[in-house]
Amino acid sequence: MTDDSMMDRRSFIVKLGLSLSGLLGLVLAIPVVGALLAPMFRKVPPTWRTVGQVDQFEIGKTVLVRFRNAEPMPWSGQVSETASWVRRVSNDSFVAFSVNCAHLGCPVRWIEGSQLFLCPCHGGVYNKDGSYAAGPPPHGLKKYPVRIRDGNIEIEASAIPITKI
Repeated sequence: MTDDSMMDRRSFIVKLGLSLSGLLGLVLAIPVVGALLAPMFRKVPPTWRTVGQVDQFEIGKTVLVRFRNAEPMPWSGQVSETASWVRRVSNDSFVAFSVNCAHLGCPVRWIEGSQLFLCPCHGGVYNKDGSYAAGPPPHGLKKYPVRIRDGNIEIEASAIPITKI
């Protein structure tokens, strides 16, 4: 054997080793990438949570209601519960607002006397319709879809709250 054939054999084995390592790395990376991207493409059906009966709400009143998150973990316990401010606008019309401030997510309080939502953390203020009034929030409170079904008020809870501007 000559030195030229030995170098060709050596470079072939190196190239073969690198190619097989790259192929193995690609095969191992596919499930990892799939697991990271799957939540972006997953279609989650709407989860409707009952928050009370229609006759429990007075027209014009804003009430805090509690319900279970859309996708609670089995171990989550009390933190699997969330809340919403619900107002009965008319006999068959309701609106539900997120309890979280649009600025940094602190829970807002409803002040009945002034008809305002106030955020105690940084002074965010929202009108009774959830729109921005003052302070650092970039927009109004998130609204949940609401429906009446069999005499009950239901709120559509999403797995991950998405803020719509």
